[in-house]
Amino acid sequence: MKRQINTTLENISKQLNVSISTVSRVLNGKSKKYRISKKTTDLILKTAQQLDYIPNQLARGLRLKMTNTIGLIIPDIANPFFAKIASLIEKSARDNGFSVIVSDSEEKTEVEISSLQTLTSLKIDGILISPVGGQSKHLASIKNRGIPIVTIDRQCLDLELPFVGSDNFKGAFTAVNYLAKNGHTRIAIIQGIKNTSVNIDRVNGYIEALKENNISIDKRLIVGENFDERNGYVEASLLLNIEKRPTAIFATGNLISLGALRAIYEKKLRIPDDISIISFDDQPYSSYLATPMTTVAQPNHEIASIAFRLLMDCIETNKTMEPYKILLPTKLIIRDSVAKIITH
Repeated sequence: MKRQINTTLENISKQLNVSISTVSRVLNGKSKKYRISKKTTDLILKTAQQLDYIPNQLARGLRLKMTNTIGLIIPDIANPFFAKIASLIEKSARDNGFSVIVSDSEEKTEVEISSLQTLTSLKIDGILISPVGGQSKHLASIKNRGIPIVTIDRQCLDLELPFVGSDNFKGAFTAVNYLAKNGHTRIAIIQGIKNTSVNIDRVNGYIEALKENNISIDKRLIVGENFDERNGYVEASLLLNIEKRPTAIFATGNLISLGALRAIYEKKLRIPDDISIISFDDQPYSSYLATPMTTVAQPNHEIASIAFRLLMDCIETNKTMEPYKILLPTKLIIRDSVAKIITH
C-alpha cells in the first residue's frame, strides 16, 4: 500500500468505517478503558502502520496541555561530563515516554537566554539546566511562569531553584588534603569560570585544605578562568615556568586536566616524579593514561536520575516545586599521579 503523507485519523476512520473517536482511543492506548474489542484494536493499529500514520504530537499536546517533551540546557556538550549527563537523562526520558530537546549554551548567558526562549515557545513540560552563572533574571522569569525547572551540577546562588549536584567543596578539599598529606606544600589550582557555583566551591575546598594543613595561601598559584582544555594548557605552561614552580596541580575539571597534561608532556616532565596532578571529575580514560591519574569521581548516574525524577514529580503533580538542594558525595580515586614527598 502506498504511503499517504497526510494520513489523519479521518483517513483511518473512513477506510475501516469506524468512528474517529474509536481510532483516537485505540492509537492513544485506551482500548481497554473504552472496551474496544481486540479485533477492532488490532485492525486499527495494523491500518495505521500500513498508512504510515504519524501522530500530531503538537495538536495532542495542545489538547492535553502536555507535550511529553522536556528541555535540557548544558554549558558544553563536548565536555565528557555533560555529554554523559545528557545521555543518561535522554535514556530516563525515553523510558518514561518523554522526548528531550538538548541545547548547548556554550558557556554564554546570551545563548542560554535564547535557548530558554526557544524551549518555552515549544511548550515543553519542564526544563533541566546547568546554568552558566552570573545572571539569573531569565531563570527567575521561567520559575515565575510556573514552568518546572531543576538545576544540575551548578546552582543559582541568588535564586531558589531545585538543585542536584556533587559536593564540590568536600571533593576539592579531599583531593588537596591528599596532596598535602603526601608532603606537597606548593599546590597550584587551575580553576574554571569564576562566578559559577562549582568553581567557587572547589576553590574554597582547596583553600580550606591548605588551611587545615597549615600551608600558606599563595595567590600566584590560584590561576585560570575557564573549564576548557586551552585554559588548562595555558595556565599549566605558565605555572611550570615560574622560578619556584608547584610540586602539584589540582585541575578543577576534566578538560582543564587534559590541557595541563599536554603542557607537562611538552616540557618533558614526568608524572609524578617531576610534577603531581589530580583532576576533578573521573573519566574512562583516566586509568589508561601513561600515568593513571588520581581523580575526584562524581556520581553522574545519580545526579541525572534524581534531577529527572524531581522534574517528573513536579510535572506529574502540577505543584510548585520545593527548592531542594541535593548534594551527592564524591569519591577520591587514587591512582599513580601523586608522588610522596619526603622531607629531611
